[in-house]
Amino acid sequence: MQAHEIDYHIYGEEMQYVEIELDPQEIVIAEAGSFMMMDNNIQMETIFGDGSGQQTGLFGKLLSAGKRVLTGESLFMTAFINQNNTKSKVSFASPYPGKIIPIDLTQFGGKFICQKDAFLCAAKGVSIGIEFSKKLGRGLFGGEGFIMQKVEGDGLAFVHTGGTLAKKELAAGEILKVDTGCIVGFTKDVDYDIEFIGGIKNSIFGGEGLFYATLRGPGTVYIQSLPFSRLADRIIASAPKAGGNSRDEGSLLGGLGSLLDGDRRF
Repeated sequence: MQAHEIDYHIYGEEMQYVEIELDPQEIVIAEAGSFMMMDNNIQMETIFGDGSGQQTGLFGKLLSAGKRVLTGESLFMTAFINQNNTKSKVSFASPYPGKIIPIDLTQFGGKFICQKDAFLCAAKGVSIGIEFSKKLGRGLFGGEGFIMQKVEGDGLAFVHTGGTLAKKELAAGEILKVDTGCIVGFTKDVDYDIEFIGGIKNSIFGGEGLFYATLRGPGTVYIQSLPFSRLADRIIASAPKAGGNSRDEGSLLGGLGSLLDGDRRF
């Protein structure tokens, strides 16, 4: 496998985007909906699967696309091709506040495992597939189910995280305990399992769920401080209910107060 060698630059702090510079005829593949902007000479083409070339023929392409459906991603991906005889640029944006991580697969043994919706874009030739869990507990209670996403090859891939990013280098046998939703991804040698928190008070009143993930080294682990699911839950919990007030509004004026301060629109 020989992926295209692309150059890049990441801009921004909380709402980042990655600008990729393509040589003539170089290609980058991206998740549908992540495109931000591009130079005039770049051509966009919708493709089945990841376009890595590992699968050939109609059946192979359908199989590649079907794997993406299992991971919760779109059936299609988008390829951006530099048709000019000089370098051109294309940019992709993170879908929610957080960080974009460049993953050089040659430094990670050609494989990186990540949560299902983390992938943003990659050089042509990188394969995006599925990673099945062989452990029942991990599959049922791991937050990501039996299936996670794997990125394979010898090129650059980009994944995005929520909130602030933490990178941990685990030594052989070293264990890190993490909230299941806060895992972004890890290298192929990291052993991932689920552990019951234990204790009646912890289980019922702890507010942190019944399980956490245990990550055992050696390897590299990326952790996010704000999973999108947690952010969405907080927004939904704080949203005004029909006929009621929002969660944080304790004013005696209630809905009238919201009208006066401009928070409600007709």
